[in-house]
Amino acid sequence: MADDRSRTGFLVAALGAAVLAVSVFLPWYGVDITASGAAAVEQRIATLAQEYGNSNLQTQLQQWEWNHGSLVGYQIGTLSAHRYLQYTSMILFVIAGIALVGALFRLADMQGLLFATGNQLAVVGGLAALLIVSRMILRPAGSQTFVSLSLKSGIWVSLLSAAAIVVGGRMAGSPKPRVIAPPPKPRPILPPVNRDVASPLTMFRERP
Repeated sequence: MADDRSRTGFLVAALGAAVLAVSVFLPWYGVDITASGAAAVEQRIATLAQEYGNSNLQTQLQQWEWNHGSLVGYQIGTLSAHRYLQYTSMILFVIAGIALVGALFRLADMQGLLFATGNQLAVVGGLAALLIVSRMILRPAGSQTFVSLSLKSGIWVSLLSAAAIVVGGRMAGSPKPRVIAPPPKPRPILPPVNRDVASPLTMFRERP
């Protein structure tokens, strides 16, 4: 039976794994307009108004004061890992499933193929954290000219949930080996006393 510290660690790891599985559906990146994108949007709108707009539309566009800086950094949408990073989300799903099942097995004191130690769960959570950090640094479509990707709350939730798996696994640790007491040593069996041979004490007692 696991002690209270181990059970708390496995419970933290299980909760972290569940949140990690859900976090891939949350927004990881925000799609923001760059300075080049803002200039291209303004130029495109002006071209369309000049080519296809009537005189009334052209007059309204001339009255509008387009502020080039107001569009820079404007967020036009968000991207989730499940939608945009299919392989990454699949790997995180597998890691979350392994950590969740392994932690639940230990909480239920079940033995079997999926029996995992706390240190093994910590390694699994560390792999998830490394994968998430790599996606923070190597952002997809980061070299686009008109838009850029900023980090959103979903990717931070994923990183914190992976860290929870590591912390919970380290709290649980490895199961302590059971100390088995050695079997008692058998007592030596003395040979039976030969009654035909009388001891000196017996001979002395039998003297008349």
